[in-house]
Amino acid sequence: MEIYAILQVTWWLLLGVLLIGLAVMVGMDMGVGAILRYVGRTDLERRVALNIVGPHWDGNQVWFILGGGAIFAAFPLIYATAFSGFYVVMLLLLWTMIMRPLGFEYRSKIANPAWRNVWDWVLFVSGAVPMIVFGAAFGNLFHGVPFHFEWNMTSFYTGSFLGLLNPFAIMTGVLSLALAAMMGALTMMNGAEGAMYQRARGLVQAAAIAAIALFAIGGVWAHLLPGYSIVSGPGAGVPQTPLQQVVTTAAGAWQSNFAAQPILWLVPLLGFAGMLGALLAARAGRSYLGWWLGALAWIGVIGTAGVSLFPFMLPSSSNPSVSLTVWNSSSSQLTLLWMLGFALVFVPLILWYTSWAFWVMRGKVSAEKIAEDEHAY
Repeated sequence: MEIYAILQVTWWLLLGVLLIGLAVMVGMDMGVGAILRYVGRTDLERRVALNIVGPHWDGNQVWFILGGGAIFAAFPLIYATAFSGFYVVMLLLLWTMIMRPLGFEYRSKIANPAWRNVWDWVLFVSGAVPMIVFGAAFGNLFHGVPFHFEWNMTSFYTGSFLGLLNPFAIMTGVLSLALAAMMGALTMMNGAEGAMYQRARGLVQAAAIAAIALFAIGGVWAHLLPGYSIVSGPGAGVPQTPLQQVVTTAAGAWQSNFAAQPILWLVPLLGFAGMLGALLAARAGRSYLGWWLGALAWIGVIGTAGVSLFPFMLPSSSNPSVSLTVWNSSSSQLTLLWMLGFALVFVPLILWYTSWAFWVMRGKVSAEKIAEDEHAY
């Protein structure tokens, strides 16, 4: 395989790593926001919940920047086509992300129940909506996105916001929310005590069962959807545009990679094992082990989507032959090579300081200390 093709696949894998990091780290604290009103029944309990993720939630946003930056630099055609087509969705995501830090910072500024109740709902919405959008985006990839290119590579999006809310995408959005709730509840188990700990423990088990069921349903459902296959084109490692290929659709085509390489079935099995393991770990009271197994579940779920879609990254439902793939949407060889050098330096650095921050801030958050600290969330 030529160096250009190796770099293209490498960046496809790195993008997957960044999306998994986003799902695990950002999904964790967004999951806390989504379950805040259930786990925390009193104002003090909700303050405890917010202070469990308080030292980390803003630092976790670096995964958003990394993911967006990687798409922009490594796969610019994906960035341009998706961000212009999903404009309304991006605005929805942006506004919820803007309101989220306001919820953290403003909630405890005024000791008024009505004031704090409003911000609790803001934290719920700004935690649940982005995770649903994240999962629904993957669901829409399996359906195909309504866009096409003209002869001069001008892209046109012909869909609507409501069209993105198809049943399969809603199901994958709920799956994403269930996994985020599971990770948020495991995080609560790690830092909370007493009644909050018990509520979080029960929620981990409920969310894990829901995620297992939805992941299984999604696998069967995806098999029934029309999948995409490249019939002819320049192939891997060759500079090209989407106008140079022919793509067909057929039911069951999304499983073709699994049929060609049966070892890939280990990827969805990893997802199921992580969810089941997190459930059993929570039941046994081993929340730290459960958290890592929850991260394993995310690896399996996103990995399954990536393996199923490969080499497609943004399939077109309007004209399948102009679908964007790893081969026709990437940057030049020189750009990918320079980016790889920076990634080999900065991604391990981010993993190191994130791990260090969690190690330093480990342990339980005491309700008594939070009640005495007026500067806490």
